Amino acid sequence: MISSFWRLFSNDLAIDLGTANTLVFVEGQGIVLREPSVVALNSHTKEVQAVGAEAKEMLGRVPDSITAIRPMKDGVIAHFEVTEKMISHFIRKVHNNRKTLVRPRVIVAVPSGVTQVERRAVRDAAESAGAREVFLIDEPMAAAIGVGLPIQEPSGNMIIDIGGGTTEVAIISLSGIVYSKSVRIAGDEMDEAIVNYVKRKYNVLIGERTAEEVKIQIGSACPIEKPMTMEVKGRDLVAGIPKTLVISDEEIREALAETFSAIVEAVKISLERTPPELAADIVDKGVVVAGGGSLIKGIDVFLREAVGLPITLASDALSVVALGAGKVLSDPILLKKVSL
Repeated sequence: MISSFWRLFSNDLAIDLGTANTLVFVEGQGIVLREPSVVALNSHTKEVQAVGAEAKEMLGRVPDSITAIRPMKDGVIAHFEVTEKMISHFIRKVHNNRKTLVRPRVIVAVPSGVTQVERRAVRDAAESAGAREVFLIDEPMAAAIGVGLPIQEPSGNMIIDIGGGTTEVAIISLSGIVYSKSVRIAGDEMDEAIVNYVKRKYNVLIGERTAEEVKIQIGSACPIEKPMTMEVKGRDLVAGIPKTLVISDEEIREALAETFSAIVEAVKISLERTPPELAADIVDKGVVVAGGGSLIKGIDVFLREAVGLPITLASDALSVVALGAGKVLSDPILLKKVSL
């Protein structure tokens, strides 16, 4: 009874600390925050000017006095102090800037390929941000739990989590990862590929935010029924003046072809390393694809043709890691099994 009383005030959290977006799940409330992983700092005093969506609006548009930073790169902490400030801001925001009686327990999802040093950095950042106890969970494990895969059963479950900084491929059985492959190729690399393609083909430089909008609007992994085009604005590298282009979905597929091939290669390597009995389960059950990258049009058809297995897209692809980590937070037995 007493422990239940204190839990009412502890507001334990599950955090999907992503390269592109950070999601926060509060026990008993669900996902309460979904913000871009961006922080704007005063260049001289290093004080936080904005965090999240407001800071993202500043990317590529700030004066010298302000620096807009994405503190996470390839799924891991690139700027420790900035990440700590970002996590602190988000924790205060979900608690409505009020002091809680008990500091929260926090579970943070991290890429399966991170090093011990990188794990330590995540723990330290969360503790410095106010967590009393920090648990880590592999992102693909959290995603599998979030989509409802029977990960505790003695059968093979395969999930592909295409995020902003990393693509995680994992084979899971009996609450453990039998094999995982983490490649630092995902949404950010898609944006970069589009920037480079436009620069190479048209001698026009576009920003990362513009490339991301192009990817979302007309990006596709395989030919679509109704061809699409989009007007894109950038700077002509020859004349040095603003220029407007019209780009087609076919061109964007060409730009993203290498990135998609790298993801397929990671999936094939994972399948090659899968024990035969688990591979048989995967043939029957298929593969689940989650993460923001799974929102690219036709990615399920592309992967199905590339690997010859049934492919299912997660219904709430952007939220599954946070939802899975949240489920683990409220299940002490499962937490003990899957935390790192």
